[in-house]
Amino acid sequence: MRVIGLMSGTSYDAIDAAAADLDLDGDCLTLTPLGLISRGYDEGLRSRLAAALPPADTTLAEVCRLDTEIGRAFAAAAVEADRELCDGQAELVASHGQTVYHWVADGQVHGTLQIGRPAWIAEATGLPVVADFRPRDIAAGGQGAPLVSLVDRMWLRGRPGAPAALNLGGIANITAPDGTAFDTGPANALLDAAVSEATDGRLAYDADGDLAARGAVHEPLLARLLAEPYYALPAPKTTGKELFHLPYLRTALREFEALAPEDVVATLTLLTARTVADAVRSVRATEVIASGGGTRNPALMAALRAELGGGVALRTSDELGMPSAAKEAYAFAVLGFLTLHGLPGTDPVSTGARHASVLGSLTPGRPGAPWPRPVRASEGPVRLVVDGVGHGGR
Repeated sequence: MRVIGLMSGTSYDAIDAAAADLDLDGDCLTLTPLGLISRGYDEGLRSRLAAALPPADTTLAEVCRLDTEIGRAFAAAAVEADRELCDGQAELVASHGQTVYHWVADGQVHGTLQIGRPAWIAEATGLPVVADFRPRDIAAGGQGAPLVSLVDRMWLRGRPGAPAALNLGGIANITAPDGTAFDTGPANALLDAAVSEATDGRLAYDADGDLAARGAVHEPLLARLLAEPYYALPAPKTTGKELFHLPYLRTALREFEALAPEDVVATLTLLTARTVADAVRSVRATEVIASGGGTRNPALMAALRAELGGGVALRTSDELGMPSAAKEAYAFAVLGFLTLHGLPGTDPVSTGARHASVLGSLTPGRPGAPWPRPVRASEGPVRLVVDGVGHGGR
């Protein structure tokens, strides 16, 4: 089955549309990557989205407008991916949408909101759409994140040692060797905020880690940031820009004399590396397979490698056949495939839910068009092979 996965993460810098052929044979799901299209939000839309996110106030009218305009942007990306990557032969779209709020209180997730109405995608492509993945797991008592953990477990099953999967997006999340999954804290969220603030919006991120490389870590600021109570919470746990945002950083910086922007960025780079490495050690991983935008930051990857030390190997998912820039979009393509087949897309070990759940909601495609024919399967796959790159085992 040819599936398009759509994803925009907590950095909300672009919509990723990844196309894959998915073939289920017994307990093995084979994913053949067909390519990735990444399209940035229109600058005006991105600015309005940023202005509406917590801790800022917004209105229901603006949420409605953003929901519609982001839905149209996702639809345009899906149409392009179907045409350019699938020769117009896609059968299903799986859309994560754009997270705008994740309601966490006292360690429990009570709700979540992803916008980008799937009806626009179904109308533009004529294809059925699976969307709104996270609420079902939350309704079952789970964290609703990280949802890619089930895919990580299938993909790394049988790999030697104790591998952990790491995503370095706006927020960093990890899938531990035992299947436990959680957000470790900020990856790029505070870094991007600091760079944008220091350059009056001219730069959105630390390209190639240049600013961090020119700066020096400010140890008192690092200690202040590491005192954040979130890091000490037990897993499973999840967080987002509801906590790690620009006002959060400004509050921390007010305790010190004015610091050079390069020193702030260097300090935040080490903060991400330190908190990720602490999480890796806590789950006793012997290998880390990293993906996401943070893998393109040499300063961050060097800091993380130094923090992990020689006993833990660090490599990118590209080395295992999974394009790091597209991994989360491919993961949601898999989750959409599972939903269509009536198969669970969560693992209670990963999210802390009471039970596994079939995720998402289905929006039909063009009138009269048949649903893609589900493969008969009584149980979900336990292994994921990427284009013939497998690890053996069960």
